[in-house]
Amino acid sequence: MDRPGTHTTADDDAVGAVVEFAGRLRAAGARVPPTRVHAMIRALGELGADSLASVYWSGRLTLCASPEDIDRFDHVFAAYFSGRPERPRPRVAVEPSYQLVARPADTAGNGDQHDDEPQPPEQLATASRLEVLRHRDVAELGVAERAEVQRFVSLLVPAGPQRLTHRLRASPSGTVDPRRTVRTMLRHGGEPAELLHRRRARRYRRLVFIIDVSGSMAPYADTLLRFAHAACQARPGTEAFTVGTRLTRVTRELRMREPGLALAAASAAIPDWRGGTRLGAELKEFLDRWGQRGSARGAVVVIASDGWERGDPAPLGEQMARLRRFARHIVWVNPHRGRAGFVPRTGGMLAAIPHIDRLVAGHSLAAMEELARTLGKNEPQHLAGLSGRVMDHA
Repeated sequence: MDRPGTHTTADDDAVGAVVEFAGRLRAAGARVPPTRVHAMIRALGELGADSLASVYWSGRLTLCASPEDIDRFDHVFAAYFSGRPERPRPRVAVEPSYQLVARPADTAGNGDQHDDEPQPPEQLATASRLEVLRHRDVAELGVAERAEVQRFVSLLVPAGPQRLTHRLRASPSGTVDPRRTVRTMLRHGGEPAELLHRRRARRYRRLVFIIDVSGSMAPYADTLLRFAHAACQARPGTEAFTVGTRLTRVTRELRMREPGLALAAASAAIPDWRGGTRLGAELKEFLDRWGQRGSARGAVVVIASDGWERGDPAPLGEQMARLRRFARHIVWVNPHRGRAGFVPRTGGMLAAIPHIDRLVAGHSLAAMEELARTLGKNEPQHLAGLSGRVMDHA
């Protein structure tokens, strides 16, 4: 007998019989992959092939993947091991396996196809609809399609950027760690031991979202808040504010784990949905109350707005220059940036562009994925100089 813990196998004759039996079981309609055949051979090696009961239970417990397979197994087993000719049995078609693909909720009723037209394979059609949905403007989506896009937005997680801290951590390389090295020497009786190293630790930079919830941004505000909620869940230090006619901090609401409850709590806390926009005044309030005290220092600030500013845009330019001195990077999300031929013409955008690092679109799921990748750059040197390129198009 083999030692415990080692694998035993059946002899060659038993292996041949198992392979032949598995073939007959497949012909009867059961799905028997090679891994299950190997499992039965190993089971016979443990139980022994000298007992019909051992063979039966070894096969039933390893070759049957569903309750329907048990009936097929009993039928084939009785015919194979009794020596009686197997009675003809109607072959049952094996269901093909499909890869699951996420499907927009209301794709069945778009009304563009006729019943007499040939239908494409379900999987390909679903993947194609999902790809089309990724690039559609969320302002043009129906309720079900918008919910599907927001579900995917909730899965986006900006991973970076990171910064060096003053805390030192053990590392395979870096400067020599004298304390750990000496302690190791003392544990070895004072004998010189291996030199241990340390290096500065890294931590994520704070993300700060300032989202415009005025009337012109209403079709995009809930999707942008959903993205901010995903960032708050992935990055504990993330801050979120909304601007309209007043500044509202919604960080505490967006820290609720369930997206629906978090968005409902944030909506209840925002008093100026679909109102006007006072970006300059609200940005000044943010810097006075939170930004200058630490929230914006060294952070990546994401401002989501179309730049429609009520009144003179000059104060917005002054506050953006002030924010520029605190923030590490400023990313401006303008949903209209994704439209062909976009040129920034609003007063707010023209006042802000000289101070931002990158102007990106936020009008679709694909644009939100690009935003997540942009925020995930550890050292986004590619942001430098883009202000000048944006100004070239203005």
